[in-house]
Amino acid sequence: MKNNKAKMVSVTIDGNTFKVPEGITVLEAARMNGIKIPTLCFLKGVNEIGACRICVVEVEGGRGLQASCVYPVEDGMSVNTNSKLVRESRKVTMELILSNHDRECLSCVRNRNCELQLLAEELNVDQIRFDGAKLDTPLDEMSPAVVRNQNKCILCRRCVHMCRNVQRVGVIDTVDRGFETTVSS
Repeated sequence: MKNNKAKMVSVTIDGNTFKVPEGITVLEAARMNGIKIPTLCFLKGVNEIGACRICVVEVEGGRGLQASCVYPVEDGMSVNTNSKLVRESRKVTMELILSNHDRECLSCVRNRNCELQLLAEELNVDQIRFDGAKLDTPLDEMSPAVVRNQNKCILCRRCVHMCRNVQRVGVIDTVDRGFETTVSS
């Protein structure tokens, strides 16, 4: 009979050492031990691509900041989830995400029930230092089922991966590059 038990490795997260299954991500290891790491694009089993960079952690040993949702644990590794560098990186990333966002939260149907809004509050983002060009796209009401507002899109790609990997339709994807990137059919 084959032993299905995963090999365990020792990982230190925020000064506490844990035994976790080899091959899981830093995010999974943290979550299974009650340590919160914020995410935006991550959706277990659907979207695990490290696109938003909100889940960065500091991996000691010269590895710097890594996206915890895609970075695998290694035996003996040490990770900081809340260092000054991590907090500053998350805050700047959130500001950059919001710099090209609609930001009309008070009139939005998701007001006070929005991951982006709650995370911005958690990260103490109350001003955007990067105010520059913004995409201004008309509302897409072509579908009777879905109204799409690209001005609220944060390019997390959850919808793309849900459409492709869960619904098995694959009619939307990201198009263009850089500042011009949008989700389109």
